Amino acid sequence: MKQLVSIVSYLEGFSALFLFAVAMPVKYIGGDPELVSLVGAIHGGLFVLFIALLLAGVGKHWNRLAFYHGFVAAVVPAGPFLFDGMLISGEYDVD
Repeated sequence: MKQLVSIVSYLEGFSALFLFAVAMPVKYIGGDPELVSLVGAIHGGLFVLFIALLLAGVGKHWNRLAFYHGFVAAVVPAGPFLFDGMLISGEYDVD
């Protein structure tokens, strides 16, 4: 489960960075909104999947604090990268 959450976490983080650094400038500077629509949909799906995986793991693999921190990390740009390190370290493991 940790590995799956880690993969989705990185994908969600990279999709957010790509959305902010590439797709939005293409839309607002280049006048082409298609990339934002595509990347935004992908990012939204990854966000929902990430939150669902965290919810599924609470109680089985992690404590409730992992969900709260994971949700905040998913909202903050580059947060999923920091959260993944905390998750792998075992900080949230259920005893």
